[in-house]
Amino acid sequence: MTLRSYLFRIPPLLRPAISLLVLLAMPHLIQAAELKTRNVFLLTTDGLRQEEVFQGAEEILLSKEFGNISNTNALRAEFWRPEATARREVLFPFLWGTVARQGQIWGNRARGSEVRVTNGRNFSYPGYNEFLTGFADPAIDSNDKVLNANTNVFEWLNAQPGFQGRVVAVINWDTLPWILNAPRAGFPVWSGFATPDGTRALPVPAALTEMVEHGRTVWSGVLLDTFVGYAAKYAVKTFKPRALYVSFGETDDWAHEGSYERYLRAAHEFDRFVGDLWTLVQSMPEYRDQTTFVITVDHGRGPAPVAWKNHGREMVDSAYMWLAVIGPDTPALGERTGVPLVRQAQVAATVAALVGQDFAKASPKSAPALEAVITRP
Repeated sequence: MTLRSYLFRIPPLLRPAISLLVLLAMPHLIQAAELKTRNVFLLTTDGLRQEEVFQGAEEILLSKEFGNISNTNALRAEFWRPEATARREVLFPFLWGTVARQGQIWGNRARGSEVRVTNGRNFSYPGYNEFLTGFADPAIDSNDKVLNANTNVFEWLNAQPGFQGRVVAVINWDTLPWILNAPRAGFPVWSGFATPDGTRALPVPAALTEMVEHGRTVWSGVLLDTFVGYAAKYAVKTFKPRALYVSFGETDDWAHEGSYERYLRAAHEFDRFVGDLWTLVQSMPEYRDQTTFVITVDHGRGPAPVAWKNHGREMVDSAYMWLAVIGPDTPALGERTGVPLVRQAQVAATVAALVGQDFAKASPKSAPALEAVITRP
């Protein structure tokens, strides 16, 4: 039945009102239909500085004194190059060889591009809350395991038609199930640590569970990222989620320990994981040319030579972060320069907008989506 014939079945007095409602709805329906992206993956690594992302390894930290490095010659041979563009490409070959060529990346302050935390605290729980829920909550002032009262974008997507039962999170840091409020959110979560009562666990192979159980040998609340990467790729191949959140954590913890070599290697491994995941999704018909990656962090860090180890309210530089997007609807504008400020809070609505969903409308406190990443005819 055509829309015209349907309207003529409606009583004449109601036809103008029904027609107006249809006309008002059409732009939203058309926008969703235009998008090629059907799946969106948010990938984060904790506390990776924008300095390394845009400049590569920092020379003063390639030292015993400031970077706690024993074999500086070997590490310099691996990650040091005279030019910043070469340094960043050797440290992040996928980010600069693929994402920056086929997508967009923000955050190079030297080139007029800033991405900023807006919660004012510049540490993890406030940052994760901000980019997952779309706004900074002043009530969140610690990293304590308190169930988040705010609705995150993945919880909201899990309630939308076409996404129900197609949302998954694979996370590192042990506090993240509380930040996601996993019992209320309802979608499956994989964590190598205990989760709040009522969390729906994402099943993984028994071998991974055993390795994680006996592999918590470095930190009490953060896993080795290799376990997280394996669980994420397993989730994609087995459960085929339309919305996936993956969080890595080693970059933050090695930095806090002052081990610049391990920090660089963790950053390099995150880049390798993102590249491997991109190759995987492009090999699967459910995802090929229909999937967008949003890649970012929860906060920045202080400057070299000492403050790079830490972050927080007292370190102004740790409010600066970075953001990258690659997908079929994102124009290939590369490294963005001379552009307006991007706020961390915009990540949540951007994740939803990439799959044709309006999270900002559903959550009025949420910041608007970053429109530059979405092209519509």
